[in-house]
Amino acid sequence: MVRAAHRCGKKGELMKKKVLFICTHNAARSQMAEGYMNAKYGDRYEVFSAGTEVTQVHPMAIEVMKEIGIDISGHRSKLIDDLFGKGIETVVTVCDSAQKACPFFPGAKEVIHQSYPDPSAFTGSDEEVRAGFRKVRDEIIRWIDGTFGSTQA
Repeated sequence: MVRAAHRCGKKGELMKKKVLFICTHNAARSQMAEGYMNAKYGDRYEVFSAGTEVTQVHPMAIEVMKEIGIDISGHRSKLIDDLFGKGIETVVTVCDSAQKACPFFPGAKEVIHQSYPDPSAFTGSDEEVRAGFRKVRDEIIRWIDGTFGSTQA
């Protein structure tokens, strides 16, 4: 379980613990994790996502997050290099290839590996693919709630 560590910043303001979700393309899993965690726990954590390669946010990820009231349509795919030196404390790799490509993150106090299937690799009808995205989304939500949700700020 990750502890939300607030520390005093400038003029005594509270600073949120910074969490980064990493996936290869920063297109689906890491984007859904960032969107959910910012929506649900943004009062305690400052959350980012990035990839080892830059692509674009998968339209189906945007769609299934919208179904639960979270808008990630303004998100963009980012490279992990863009977040070096930003004070990231906890890094979560959400796919095996990201864990291999980025086994540690400079400055991070904690690196967690929690892999999920790549929903963009799902095949079938639109509804079957959508169901796969929903399943991965729901698994990510359960893990985030279990890992970050019961933490007291």
